[in-house]
Amino acid sequence: MTDIETPVLDTLVQMSANTLERSRLDPETFMLLRIAALASVGAAPASYATNLGAAAEFGVEAEKVQGALVAIAPVVGTARAAEAALAIASALGVQIPVEGLEG
Repeated sequence: MTDIETPVLDTLVQMSANTLERSRLDPETFMLLRIAALASVGAAPASYATNLGAAAEFGVEAEKVQGALVAIAPVVGTARAAEAALAIASALGVQIPVEGLEG
């Protein structure tokens, strides 16, 4: 079997290692901040999938994630908050019904 080198993935893992402990935040706050940061930079669904999985392992409820997006919407803007909601839905494989739109 051929060994496959993964320098980008390895770097990402190293960058994230022990950040929860070093942050001195509780796991729920830590994950909500990470998800809010993803929203602020317009992250891809794959980034949300990874972080939502970790958040679920820590017991972070969907309502808290929604609350975080509501809290940051005035700062990051409605476009980023809506983009984040759609990216999260995509990461979870669900559709968000929008009142007044047929589809």
